[in-house]
Order: sequence, then structure tokens, then C-alpha cells
Amino acid sequence: MKYWLCITTRENWEIIKNKKIWGVPQRHMNIIKKVREGDKLVFYVKQERKDKAILEPKIVGIYEAIGEAYKDNKKIFKSSSGSNEVYPWRIRIREVIIGELDFKSLIPKLSFIKNKKRWSGHLMGRAMVEIPEKDYELILKTLE
Repeated sequence: MKYWLCITTRENWEIIKNKKIWGVPQRHMNIIKKVREGDKLVFYVKQERKDKAILEPKIVGIYEAIGEAYKDNKKIFKSSSGSNEVYPWRIRIREVIIGELDFKSLIPKLSFIKNKKRWSGHLMGRAMVEIPEKDYELILKTLE
């Protein structure tokens, strides 16, 4: 079993929760194809700006993959870049736990983040990052 940090926006997080589907852009096809049934997906919403407020990054839930990656060109996700990107590579998921956890407070304890000062570089430009089991266990325990 593998553990994945899935990087999304707050708007797409609502779609993920409602439809129980995780999707990534075409350019991230190779990483999502590594996900297997039973793998755990930890959902991370990025820092965003809403009006003048800054919404801090958070862990918002954990799901389990209940199938393999498949392609579907039906537009259900919103592109963060404002383009018409579809996020065609998808996986069906089942809820493990939902909750909110401040991500920045976890950084000192997460082993997959090597540079604690420039932590965002570990996530920038990615849709998914494989994380060690001990990081997954820490997140799960903190969410419970």
C-alpha cells in the first residue's frame, strides 16, 4: 500500500467530497497511474487568497482508492489556472476520515519535507506526492 498527498483547491475539494472522485490534469497522468486500489489519499488544500484574506493550507481528509486510474473527459473540476483543463485522469475514492488540520503546524514533523523553511517547493507544480507511511500515520492520528 502507498500513501499520497493530493494537492487541490478548496473549490475542487468540494467536488471531490461530493462526487468521491480524485482527478488530475493530463500532465500528471504518470503519477496517478501509480495509485492502486487500497492506497490512501490525503487531501491537502493549497493556500489561497479570497478577497483580501489569506486562507491557510490545510489537510482536509483522507480517502482510500477503490479502483485504478481511468480517463474521463467530462468536465467536473475547476482549473486553478483559469484554463479549460478537464483533469481527465481520475480515481474513485471512499472516505476514511474528514477533518481540518493546519498544515504548517505539521511541517516540522513530516519526514517527506526535507527543507522545512522552503516547504512549499516540495508541493509546487505537483498534483500528488507519495509520502512515507509514518507521515500518513501522523496525519491520521492528528485528524482523529
